[in-house]
Amino acid sequence: MKYGQIIIEEKEFLILENLFNLKKEEYSKTAKIYILKLLDELKRALILPESKMPEDVIRLNSKVKISSKDNLWVKTFELVLPHQSNVSDNKISLLLPMGTAVLGYAKGDDILWEFPSGLKELKVIDVKQLQKVLK
Repeated sequence: MKYGQIIIEEKEFLILENLFNLKKEEYSKTAKIYILKLLDELKRALILPESKMPEDVIRLNSKVKISSKDNLWVKTFELVLPHQSNVSDNKISLLLPMGTAVLGYAKGDDILWEFPSGLKELKVIDVKQLQKVLK
């Protein structure tokens, strides 16, 4: 079982910093808890240029397939910016607990994350890049 360092593309890192700093007063108390946890992980993240990003790392606009470590459920969704979020279309905001949990992890990684329902262990089964956030 490994809970490793997350990897973030440098332009997406700047998007995240701006998103968290510019609108922080608009977020709910619960959202702020997950944002702070993700910000803490970003302090230890490996920040890479677009050309060096591995294809299997979860980033904005990635299609992600994850399961619970006990294999009781599997979820597939696209990780998106908050204004693109649409749960019925399986588009999950990176500011929701699941979004903050998976950002920066890669296919095969184990994730240990505190959700509103408690501490959960997840496994990243697959990652597909759908589109780039910035050209």
